[in-house]
Amino acid sequence: MLKKSNFKFGIISLYKLRKKTFAFIILFLIIIIVSSYFLISKSIETNNIIFWNKDIKVNEKEDYIKWVDFKITSDVMTKTAKLDIDSHNSNSEIKYNWIELLSYLACKNGGDFKKFNQNTLDKLIEELNNGKSMEDITKDLKYYSYYYQSYSATLGGFIGNYSIETENENGTTSFQDKYGIKAFLPIAKNYSFSHYDDFGNSRSYGFKRTHLGNDLMGNIGTPIIAVESGIIEHLGWNQYGGWRVGIRSFDGKRYYYYAHLRKNHPYASNLTEGSTVKAGDVIGYLGMTGYSIKENVNNINVPHLHFGMQLIFDESQVDGNNEIWIDVYNIIEFLKQNRSTVFMNNSETKDYVRKYNFKDKDY
Repeated sequence: MLKKSNFKFGIISLYKLRKKTFAFIILFLIIIIVSSYFLISKSIETNNIIFWNKDIKVNEKEDYIKWVDFKITSDVMTKTAKLDIDSHNSNSEIKYNWIELLSYLACKNGGDFKKFNQNTLDKLIEELNNGKSMEDITKDLKYYSYYYQSYSATLGGFIGNYSIETENENGTTSFQDKYGIKAFLPIAKNYSFSHYDDFGNSRSYGFKRTHLGNDLMGNIGTPIIAVESGIIEHLGWNQYGGWRVGIRSFDGKRYYYYAHLRKNHPYASNLTEGSTVKAGDVIGYLGMTGYSIKENVNNINVPHLHFGMQLIFDESQVDGNNEIWIDVYNIIEFLKQNRSTVFMNNSETKDYVRKYNFKDKDY
């Protein structure tokens, strides 16, 4: 029989053993937590990842921007573009750069241009007119470089030097050198369309996802225009976009996606992958193809152009989870002031071409 004293000793020993085990487990967990924190902190330090705010992510070691939340209104784009263009077309000593102006304003409103204050822009212009440089004005603005890189990637091909064919009084045409808006609305001049800000809306075909573009509702056959000069990277059928065209800007920063083009005759003649197009060229015709593995099928309910714009700071962002697509609604609103005039040049194929030729002086 077990003696009472031995039983008591056994209970005490077991209690001490459990107490030591419990203390060891607690100590082990603390070591794991501290080690994990150290490793995570070291990883963040090694990769130099900085979260400037919930909308801004930059990896400085890899030296390219990870995310852009484009919130510039068409009204502010128009104001700053006018300042830029007028200063270059006059004899003014001070020439403004609309991307610099927009980047400064973004620093003042946190990138949300619904908070735009006209007085802020007026004071900036006053400082520039008084001889201050943009470098001096922005040297203490923490996020100016981020906004400047982001907006340069988004709007870098929109304003600059170009030549466009114009009609003379005697009926001939000649080229005129100009400085101004050289990007075009993706819908040809004299063709109606409607749209609303549908970026981020839900889509369900194939899998649940968000809408990464702007739908421009119009009539089947409406000529679709290249917004900017560039190289055709993709041409053909995509089960989501139907007949589509993908054009990369010459500087490589912007990828334009035009989808749901017309059944049977989606593209302008002579369009091939690898070929170049000029801003204002006819590239295809509005339709309602897509949502089908089988080619040349109309499974879209309403005729429209899906227009998307992807920003590319590094080639790793071309495909996959790192893609950056921006809300282009306000860009479409801004580009309404510059539309390409077209005419039918082939009555048999009913193909359209631009009326006035265009030369981009910056490329």
